[in-house]
This record gives sequence, C-alpha cells and structure tokens, in this order.
Amino acid sequence: QVRLVESGGGLVQAGGSLRLLCFGSGPSLSSYAVGWFRQAPGKEREFVATMDWSGRVTDYTDNVKGRFTTSRDNTRSIAYLQMNSLRPEDTAVYLCAARLFSGSSDDQEYDYWGQGTQVTVSS
Repeated sequence: QVRLVESGGGLVQAGGSLRLLCFGSGPSLSSYAVGWFRQAPGKEREFVATMDWSGRVTDYTDNVKGRFTTSRDNTRSIAYLQMNSLRPEDTAVYLCAARLFSGSSDDQEYDYWGQGTQVTVSS
C-alpha cells in the first residue's frame, strides 16, 4: 500500500509560484501514475494534472495549461507540481493520488491518496 504525503503549499500573492511535492513510500512511487487534484471550500474535487509512471505522458485541465507543470523523480519517489502565475481561483487544498502505470483525470480510478496541502493565493 502506497503512502502519500504532500508538502509545499502556502500563501502566495497572485502571479506568484509554488512547487508542491508528493512523496510516496512503502512501496516506491516509481511504478505508479500520479494525479493532482484540488478541492476548494464548497466545491467538488477537480482534476488538475496527471502523469504516467515514467513522467513522459502528462495531461492537464485546461485552466492550468501553460501555468502548471507536473514532473517526477522516481529515484527519490517524489512527484512535483510546479505552479506559476497563480490566481486567486487556484486557492484550494491540493491532493496527490496514485494508481498503477497510466495516469487518469478520473479521481475514481486512483487507489491511494495523500492528505492534501493548502494553497492560498491572495489578490
């Protein structure tokens, strides 16, 4: 069973950047696709980005394309979400999730979830 822990969230002004980390353990994250999702207060959880086990195949929701980049270091069992040009509407709890091999934008297809990290973007 994969245990996921996110970090890197915080408070940032609009236009700023943050880098989220998702560390996987027991076993390594190297065989798992990683998805990033977010949930704002009073809203449903929504897909942000995903990448396959290799990091070569990625997908993003339209409103983060060109601003967010997901990547991974399988030697360290870490996935990253680099977030640039942040907007107030990006404010949410960000969660990473894992499933074997191929990524997905459907949260129902993920088997393991982290607890989330808060991202707050001030205007």
